[in-house]
Amino acid sequence: MLLPKKVKHRKWHKGRRRNLGVATRATTLSFGDYGLKTESHGWVSSQQIEAARRVLTRYVRRGGKVWIRIFPDKPITKKGNEVPMGGGKGAPDHYVAVVKPGTILFEMVGVIRESAQEAMAMAGYKFGIKTKFIEKIIR
Repeated sequence: MLLPKKVKHRKWHKGRRRNLGVATRATTLSFGDYGLKTESHGWVSSQQIEAARRVLTRYVRRGGKVWIRIFPDKPITKKGNEVPMGGGKGAPDHYVAVVKPGTILFEMVGVIRESAQEAMAMAGYKFGIKTKFIEKIIR
């Protein structure tokens, strides 16, 4: 699982999970020929990223390469079970990556189009947001 070695602050504000426009970073394929792109806002946890990565590497075998274009650096806190109200904020539980529509999640190269499309579809099922398969336009 991905998690940061060090964060500036141990606990962050939650922020507002609303439509804040489209992504301006990581919106084009930089490394591979095929990619998985988001179509909605949301949080992607490190567990979801790892599950999708395992699906993609299973499809690639030894023939290709996979790039992960997002990193979960936002700590999400949680209180223990049956803890009464009050007592402050809970301890950091897991990390998430905040994504906007248009963000590239994964890139892949070295496999045929059909298997890449199938692999990206299977990886897209692991997330709680809408995703779509994209490919590099060769001119």
